[in-house]
Amino acid sequence: MKTELLIITALESELKREVLPSCVEIVYTGIGKINAAITSIKAIHQYSPKRILNFGTAGKIKSELHGLLEIGKVIQRDMQAEPLAPRGSTPFCIRPQEYLSSGQFICGSGDSFVTAHDPWLHNLGVDVVDMELFAIAAVAHDHQIPWQSFKYITDDANESSGEDWQAKVHYGQDLILEKLSDIL
Repeated sequence: MKTELLIITALESELKREVLPSCVEIVYTGIGKINAAITSIKAIHQYSPKRILNFGTAGKIKSELHGLLEIGKVIQRDMQAEPLAPRGSTPFCIRPQEYLSSGQFICGSGDSFVTAHDPWLHNLGVDVVDMELFAIAAVAHDHQIPWQSFKYITDDANESSGEDWQAKVHYGQDLILEKLSDIL
C-alpha cells in the first residue's frame, strides 16, 4: 500500500486516528528511540510514503516557547560516549549527527524524560526535548524520504514535567489538524 503522507506519532493520546483525513496514514511508535526506529522502518516498508510527518509532544527548554512548533533540526541529547566522541555524537558512526528539516526550532531527542536544567542543551541552543524524533529523522534520511516534525509544548522540562505532560498530552491535536489542512 502506498501513501502520500505518513504521520508517525508516539501515542494515540497525542493524535487520534479517527480525526485524520482518509488519505493520511498514521502509525504509533510507543515511547523512545528504539520503538520509533523499529516502527518507522516497518511503516516505510508497509506504506512507501512520499513524505513523513512526525507529530508529538515536547518539553520546552526556552521558557518563552509555547504552542505548536515546527522543528528544523534534531540532535541526539543522550548519546554520551566521551572521551570517544563529544556528547551528542555517536563514536565510529558515519551517519549524520544531526538531521535537518524545514522548521526553525531545534529538538534534542533522548530516551529520558527531562526533569531538570541541563546546561548542555542551553549551550547548543536546543529549544525543545522529545524522545522519538532523532530516530524517525534518521530512518527517513536513510530511506531518502523528506520529513517534517511539529511538536506541541506540554511542559517546562522540569520537576513538574510528568504531571504537566499527562494533563496536556492531548491538547496539541487541534493545532496539528489545522496545520495538516494547510499541508494537504
